[in-house]
Amino acid sequence: MAVDKITVDKVTVDKVTWDRVGRVTEPGRYMYTFGWLTITAGDLDIWKQYPQAAFTLLAQRGEPDDSISEEFYLGAFDIAPGGPPPSTTH
Repeated sequence: MAVDKITVDKVTVDKVTWDRVGRVTEPGRYMYTFGWLTITAGDLDIWKQYPQAAFTLLAQRGEPDDSISEEFYLGAFDIAPGGPPPSTTH
């Protein structure tokens, strides 16, 4: 499983799309090559409305002695990744 990385001002942000997570249809905790990913019903609602949306992949801090796998969840999202920036009017 690949995860897109976007570099902004020397900060690398991992992004994940619905296609990259196998277009899951139920909320839950899923195992991927980078660890466990928790997907909520709200995350799925956004993907159903914006199938190309890319979520920021956030790591959940575990216990210091927790050596099983990393835990991730979805954060902020971009509904048009790779598209032109939104125009603003004042």
